[in-house]
Amino acid sequence: MTQLTSTRKDFLSILSFDPVDLERCLDLAAQVKADRTLGREAPTADALNGRHVAMLFEKASLRTWTTFEIAIRELGGSVVALQPDITLDRREAAVDVARSLERWVDAVVVRTYSHRQLEEFAGAAPRLRVINALSDDEHPCQALADCLTLRERWGSLRGRTVAFVGDGNNVAASLAHAAAMLGVHLHIASPEGYQLPHAAVQRATSAARHGARLRLFTDGVDAVAGADAVYTDTWTSMGQEAQTEIRRRVFAPYQVNEGLMALAKPGALFMHCLPAHRGEEVTADVLESSASIVFDQAENRLHCQKALLLMLLAHNVGG
Repeated sequence: MTQLTSTRKDFLSILSFDPVDLERCLDLAAQVKADRTLGREAPTADALNGRHVAMLFEKASLRTWTTFEIAIRELGGSVVALQPDITLDRREAAVDVARSLERWVDAVVVRTYSHRQLEEFAGAAPRLRVINALSDDEHPCQALADCLTLRERWGSLRGRTVAFVGDGNNVAASLAHAAAMLGVHLHIASPEGYQLPHAAVQRATSAARHGARLRLFTDGVDAVAGADAVYTDTWTSMGQEAQTEIRRRVFAPYQVNEGLMALAKPGALFMHCLPAHRGEEVTADVLESSASIVFDQAENRLHCQKALLLMLLAHNVGG
């Protein structure tokens, strides 16, 4: 069994991990995925025995909630589903929620809006492990699953090129961080005003290894040329619903369709973090094509989150 523990207290960003931790997490995810058929005989089946993990979700979720709950249970831990009215800085101060929870549980999986508030929450509770299940700035658990999925298809990630077409959002930011650390070239094509924030670009550039390059484009055609994979996401994220019609007009030229995919390398993969809106950011033909690995990405959320929980919470586990 791959070495489990990390020295990190929290996982708020891909950059919470150093490159060794990131590679270890992917290795461990591959191992627990292979071991899942063993059920209760898996080496990690009781790794979180006696551990309590709370779920604090301010945003709707299918894949994130479901995979975290299954992961906790399959590792022998206990899930504490906090009531929907438990929010940060509304009913009570976020730091008070954190200080209370650390007296009862070992970790909290948080899906929220403000990344700054998430950092304050984690900083207020030194004994509490905090996992970012999505914030407005970053979606690191998704990036873990993305990288595991690509590694399963390609073996080595170094030197490959991924093109992300659409909003320079939280998914794009975490993908940029992970790609940089793993030696993957990333092209991001977004309309003016919707590009990856400068701070996210700087952090990815600072973290780059093995010659990884991050390039920003305003034309999707230029971004996908020669890419090994093409990635997109919804044009309107949660909390942006008032901008829906404007975003549909602005992003219409950035739809991933068969014509755009044809400009990538032969055999290029199609990626999406889901939920997808067929006919908007991606056509149904592409989403349902043999190039699509979107449901592999969804499945791998479970295995990567298991690995993440093990690294933050487990002690010695043999195998």
